[in-house]
Amino acid sequence: MEQTYILIIAVISLMSIQCDSSPLDDLVIDRYSIPTHCPREVQTGDYVRYDFNGTLPDGKKFESSHDKGKPFVGQVGLGSVVITGLDRGVLGMCVNERRKLTIPPHLAYGVLGAGTTIPPDTTLTFDILLLDVWNMDDKVQTRTLSKPQDCKRTVVPTDFVRYHYNGTLLNGTLFDSSHPRGQTYDTYIGQGYLIKGMDVGLLGMCVGERRSVLIPPFLAYEDKGYNTLIPPYASLMFDVLLVDMFNANDTVEVNAQYVPESCTRKSAVGDYIRYHYNGTLQDGTPFDDSYKRNSTYNTYIGMGFVIIGMDKALQGMCMGERSRITIPPHMAYGETGLEGMIPGSAVLIFDIHVMDFHNPNDTVEIKVTHKPEVCNITTDVHDLIQYRYNCSLMDGKLLYSSDNFDLPPRTTLGSGKIIQGLDQGLQGMCEGEKREVIVPPHLGHGEDGAAEVPRSAVLKFELELLEVQKGVPDGYLFVWLGDNPDPLFPAMDLNQDQEVPLEEFSTFIKAQIADGKGRLRPGIDGEVVIKDMFTNQDRNKDGKITLDELKLKSDEEPPNHDEL
Repeated sequence: MEQTYILIIAVISLMSIQCDSSPLDDLVIDRYSIPTHCPREVQTGDYVRYDFNGTLPDGKKFESSHDKGKPFVGQVGLGSVVITGLDRGVLGMCVNERRKLTIPPHLAYGVLGAGTTIPPDTTLTFDILLLDVWNMDDKVQTRTLSKPQDCKRTVVPTDFVRYHYNGTLLNGTLFDSSHPRGQTYDTYIGQGYLIKGMDVGLLGMCVGERRSVLIPPFLAYEDKGYNTLIPPYASLMFDVLLVDMFNANDTVEVNAQYVPESCTRKSAVGDYIRYHYNGTLQDGTPFDDSYKRNSTYNTYIGMGFVIIGMDKALQGMCMGERSRITIPPHMAYGETGLEGMIPGSAVLIFDIHVMDFHNPNDTVEIKVTHKPEVCNITTDVHDLIQYRYNCSLMDGKLLYSSDNFDLPPRTTLGSGKIIQGLDQGLQGMCEGEKREVIVPPHLGHGEDGAAEVPRSAVLKFELELLEVQKGVPDGYLFVWLGDNPDPLFPAMDLNQDQEVPLEEFSTFIKAQIADGKGRLRPGIDGEVVIKDMFTNQDRNKDGKITLDELKLKSDEEPPNHDEL
């Protein structure tokens, strides 16, 4: 007996089982499989759930939870319904631990036995696998596994959350996972849609946070379990990754990250705006990107062409502004999402860069940056001008520059050879004057754009007028700058022989120009213009103009050629 006692003490000491010892304690515990991780050991007052096989000394099985198809569930020590040796034998056990208990008769069924199943004075052997342990004083236990550094908002009751999870029993058996389905679990918090423990376990989480949530059975599925997946009285362990969250009272949030110092105008309802964007979900998953398409998103503001949240967020922005826009799902794509791109009930985050905006009623904006002290003449329609320019987008990207050509360009104002807005911006200038001119797209290259000019782009021109030659109206080759000689033919007929050949006609016209009385169409060789004028008046093509042939422009029927 002394040797047996010493052996039992050694075994109990080795296994760290804290039981009250007495001369009758000859329970033998063999911990033949111990998990490496044991966060909790069974104590008196705990509830346990375990599988077991019970055998007699001859190896005959007299009872088994496996045969019954359900584990044993009961409280340890207080009001226990099992034999004393079994009650003591589970103390100090860990979940997933296996023990072999050898229980002497006085800790089993004693001298009476148990009916015909267990004879009197029989030592019993139990092979036990602990599946679960909990206490009615337990609360939901959470442990943060990873957490974003930037956590501006945490889950509170009434929030709507989207999360991925793995759900296991305490012994590690997986009973459910959202990951293989590729779909988050979406629900409201604190509204009774979840088991009580999960409602508590998700509180305080950040988007992107991963945490473990341990839920005791009475805050999970209690004595009912769930289908065949979760047995009755099962503690549940969830590995949760919070993907998204919002509240039904949320509205659009605009966080300006860069605003140009010179912001003279902000976008408003009715404006047409061009912007680049990156679109992501709250967990950082990208769903769209205008940069990859190398094309801005172009739309009217406040007219229902974009989701409600974006329509609202785009109001009050500056050209060149960069902002982060957070849009709750009820102002985005709602519960249905966008197939293949945006999940249902997803919060959307847009990082946008406003390229430009305009209003269909906009006119050309002109800012004079330099004006000469002396300005005798200014440009007007029909004038031939030479000018220098830089053309850029509103974000500063240079598109074209006259500096890249051998000679600065020339054009006749009002001739339709340049875009309408630039034509207007060049009118009223002095030689040497410099301007900044903003041209809206409907006065520029319109919705289609042109070459390097994007569709519906606002253009900025830096202009310098180098030279101006006053022009003549369309359909004219020459104009009088005052009253013409009256009568005209005698003044033109220099030798008074009643006929004017080309040489005499040319001498007369050049004299008028030299005296400041007339002006030829600019941009064309003067000799060519004078010859064309002569040809137009020489109606019978005999090489000379007579009094009967000469007619002023004002005396002609609606013309189909250029003449005086």
